[in-house]
Amino acid sequence: MWKVSGSARHTALKNQKSQTMQIKIRNACQADFVHIVELNQDAVQHTSQMDLQRLSLLDQLAAYHKVATVDEHVAAFMFAMRDGANYVNDNFRWFSERLENFLYIDRIVVGAAFAGHKIGSAMYLDLFDFARGEGISQVVCEYNVQPPNPVSQAFHAKWGFSEIGTHWLDNGAKRVSLQRVKI
Repeated sequence: MWKVSGSARHTALKNQKSQTMQIKIRNACQADFVHIVELNQDAVQHTSQMDLQRLSLLDQLAAYHKVATVDEHVAAFMFAMRDGANYVNDNFRWFSERLENFLYIDRIVVGAAFAGHKIGSAMYLDLFDFARGEGISQVVCEYNVQPPNPVSQAFHAKWGFSEIGTHWLDNGAKRVSLQRVKI
């Protein structure tokens, strides 16, 4: 088990890239929470702040909360809320006012040490399987267009997401593209 934390932990794991990676997707558990918060903090410019208390709330609200592990180390996580969830969030509210029977991806974060290993794609496949199994007909999300997030834009285009709206957040500091894919 790794004894280092934060970016030092990610650097140590990145140095293992030459080894064969065993990727597993499983339900998140409380033992993962510290690692999830660290991953989120490393990507906070594209997500939003999340401490352990916020994470616990999101975990309770989520219909889907999973982690991807590489050789038993948390490499990525994803949250998704079902329509009708008691979730206070501007983007979720936007979708709720316009759509029914959807699954909202609140956030997905793949650690920088694991970029390029198709972990995000594996998690999206798992999420789509979950949604179909629940009879959910569409998956929605948003990504930043101001400031830009071209990696997320390209990733979601690859999966067939299309823009159904935009709006400004944080008193005009951030603009998001509201996306949907029918499954």
